[in-house]
Amino acid sequence: MVERPPTLDPVLAERRRLWPKLLVAVAVVVVGAWAVLKFVPTSDYVFLPGEARAVAPLVKVPDERAPDGEGGVYMVDIFVRKASLLEKVWPGSTEGATIVPNRVLNPAGVSESQRDAASDLDMTLSEQIGAAVALRALGYEVDTGPSGALVTQVSPRTPADGELRVGDVVTRANGQDVRTPGDLRTAMASVEPGQEVTFTIRRKGGTLDVTLTTTRSPEDPPRAIVGVIVEQSASIELPVPVSIDAGNVGGPSAGLAFALDIVDELGSDIDQGRTIVATGEIELDGSVGAIGGVKQKVIAARRAGADVFLVPQENLAEAKEHADGLPVVGVATFDEALIALGVTDIGAAREAAPAPEPAPAG
Repeated sequence: MVERPPTLDPVLAERRRLWPKLLVAVAVVVVGAWAVLKFVPTSDYVFLPGEARAVAPLVKVPDERAPDGEGGVYMVDIFVRKASLLEKVWPGSTEGATIVPNRVLNPAGVSESQRDAASDLDMTLSEQIGAAVALRALGYEVDTGPSGALVTQVSPRTPADGELRVGDVVTRANGQDVRTPGDLRTAMASVEPGQEVTFTIRRKGGTLDVTLTTTRSPEDPPRAIVGVIVEQSASIELPVPVSIDAGNVGGPSAGLAFALDIVDELGSDIDQGRTIVATGEIELDGSVGAIGGVKQKVIAARRAGADVFLVPQENLAEAKEHADGLPVVGVATFDEALIALGVTDIGAAREAAPAPEPAPAG
């Protein structure tokens, strides 16, 4: 006699048959949701740690000191892209991520291409000014002077939109010479909204006149504007030819690193075998200004195995929050940066440099 197995309840049997299908369906939903969160971009941006890059290969000066193969001066950047839904909901899912709203990165409707153009311009200025500050520190005479109001941003849907460009230099406005941004404000002070103003612009080595009909300032309606943001343009004549090529990296924060490397290449061994990472916007008077993306840059410096990380004094507190054992030093001037690295006498370095032969920074 053969004993038959007990018959399963039909409902229970159906449930057992459906369980694998339900599990597969749930897995598909979970994977699909994760893919949406991970790969679908939002309108906001995410700042991520970039990489530390040796400056010496980017900087060329006559008779530069050959690297000893150890240490060196490094610049550090950040990586910017559109944030995914996952990163926006949970920024901690990516190490070092900071979510930045689109309205902050592209204020007043400024396009991404305009922002990139301004960033490239900032890098060019940092290269020129870094070279001037370094050569002055070495004892050279560097001729500099105000040369106009440099256009760094053109707001969309304003009189200047399509007429002026990032990189233009205003040298005359409303019949008055313009050597500084203050001169431009003075020239515009007597203009009423709706009136025409003629600007003399220096662009790519040439000059042209542009006449614009002004409009009211949204923040100050009685004031006439054309829709640009300007900063100081300066003429810089270097006694030693300097060439810097930072590739596709933009922004002003590499100025300090450029200046340090130029001093290092002209004879003073600044790094002494150490990996020195530096960030900071440098001005013609040698002051070191604040920069953005501090969190990401500290992490990048740590990953590069930096022995010391120089940051603007204004960014020191934030940098220390993310240092995790990395020695961080705040500096307010280029001289302070040299002292922090143990360089107290760089005059002898000038003997290693070529005889002065005026050439513009490049």
